Amino acid sequence: MSSDTDRDHRLAQVLVQFAHTLGTDFSIQKILDHLVLSIVEILPVTGAGVMLMGQRQELHFIAASNDKVMTFEHLQNELGEGPCLEAYRYGLPVAITDLRRDTRFARFSPRAWNQGMAAVFTFPLTLDDNQLGALDLYRDTPGELTEPDLKAAQVLADVAAAYLFNAQARIDASATVARLNHRSLHDQLTGLPNRTLFEELLEQAIARARRSQHVAAVLYADLDGFKAVNDRYGHHVGDQLLSAVAGRLTRALRPGDTAARLSGDEFVVLCEDLHDSSDAESVARRIAAAVSEPFDLTGHRVTVTASVGIAFSGLGQDLPETLLRDADFAMYQAKNNGGGRLQVLDTEARLAADRRDQLELDLQQAMSREQLSLAYQPIVDIRSGDMVAVEALLRWIHPERGVVEPAIVVPSAERTGLIVPLGEWVLRQACRDLQLWQTHGPKIPSIAVNVSAHQVMGPAFAETVRGVLDATGVNPGAVCLEVTETVFLADVPRAVAVMRELKGLGVRLSLDDFGTGYSSPNYLRHFPFDSVKIDRSFTAGVPTDKVTRSIVAAMIDLSHGMDLTVTAEGVENIRELTEITDLGADHAQGFHLSYPLPGDQLAQYVNSS
Repeated sequence: MSSDTDRDHRLAQVLVQFAHTLGTDFSIQKILDHLVLSIVEILPVTGAGVMLMGQRQELHFIAASNDKVMTFEHLQNELGEGPCLEAYRYGLPVAITDLRRDTRFARFSPRAWNQGMAAVFTFPLTLDDNQLGALDLYRDTPGELTEPDLKAAQVLADVAAAYLFNAQARIDASATVARLNHRSLHDQLTGLPNRTLFEELLEQAIARARRSQHVAAVLYADLDGFKAVNDRYGHHVGDQLLSAVAGRLTRALRPGDTAARLSGDEFVVLCEDLHDSSDAESVARRIAAAVSEPFDLTGHRVTVTASVGIAFSGLGQDLPETLLRDADFAMYQAKNNGGGRLQVLDTEARLAADRRDQLELDLQQAMSREQLSLAYQPIVDIRSGDMVAVEALLRWIHPERGVVEPAIVVPSAERTGLIVPLGEWVLRQACRDLQLWQTHGPKIPSIAVNVSAHQVMGPAFAETVRGVLDATGVNPGAVCLEVTETVFLADVPRAVAVMRELKGLGVRLSLDDFGTGYSSPNYLRHFPFDSVKIDRSFTAGVPTDKVTRSIVAAMIDLSHGMDLTVTAEGVENIRELTEITDLGADHAQGFHLSYPLPGDQLAQYVNSS
């Protein structure tokens, strides 16, 4: 076989090997190592080397067939001149057949000759317009390469360039995926892990704690006063503060602890390998102390504190979301106790909150499941003994808990926003019942319905009342709406306007629980009330407490002076009834007179009375 045929055969083998490499997880280093060794086998050269363009737009050595070639590659970089740099710069091959006679590279050529190299042939590694680097072929004797040898070298250079480009594209794609993965698992502002990554790490930590019978802890930190910083200085300063807090928080941790930012100004820390609960509490105290130091942010000196909640894992019963929720709950306990402090989870309080949350969920379904009903408590004219009205009282018969008291139902309804539709249901049902009684008996003169400040201050409450009155056909004058003094805490001018709208519909208005809140003769003067109801806390004290008796007497006198009818609530015995009668109250209501009754039992009460 001739040398040309032999060369072409080996060139074909190398190209097949390159093609096979493309289908594997090839690397740039593997491609170039294979290239320089293959060239030495195929062509009449002593060695081969490759230099590639780096990130700083400068060539750097990456592959050589032997140590001597490596020396000459580094020499070109050291001197800043040579055939490699020339070929890269202009994108054309460079041939130096005799370094001893070369004048283009005044510093490189003599030194290369003196170190045993006689000729250099360089080919740019180029794909389309992309300059990737250069391939150097070295000989230790002067002389030219034949045209077929030069063509073979160019083929190898071009193929290597294409494979290098693909390899770099794969590297860039992997780097992009890695960046995107990092971004999806880390907070962009602080660089800390985000909720997704934290929950994964927490799940692993809980599993380790379960296996080792150890305990892990989650510390949930929220900044006190962060909103004020945002409002005063702007979000850019707020972002600076969050970044600075992340740095201090991280420095406050033990080795192996993990900090994350969940959202806004909420940070969490995962602590493992705890000897006891005091270890986690020590970390929490360090966090609180670090955060409480002033921050200097672009000319602004800012001070905040941190409320930190702590929850510990159990033995085999924890889920990441449960532990996070418990730590969050403990954090809000710390906030509610004044902020700037740490709080270990109060399990009993957590269970009570769970029961309350479940009750609120159940309440949302109670109306559609017909678990709600009304009971009616008579209101009696003290002097004649006649029933003048009944008060509609909400009753919820829970399928598991039994009767749920109004003192629980109303706050739950207010927290969940159900108070408005629930209040409308009560008003509508009460008016339906009243219309039924006035048509078919028993004779019920009027009905009183409690309405909350949320209803009164809600949109179009007067229109809602008008709609109920029109739909039920009840006489508006037979309907009394009772509001508590909390309405004074809202927008007073608007509340007055709504009350006057209601009066315009013909309904009567009563101030409920008079004396327990922010009662003022000025408020009574501006609100168009028809009556007031003295709270049970005063009624009960009248027989035994002179001060209470004097207060109630003053309430009654004040109300009568404003032409308001007075009802004493919560009358539970004859002595209380006698005392409030002596003080001049007009009406009374309470267990001494009648317990709240289902609607179908009112006829029996009316007949017996």
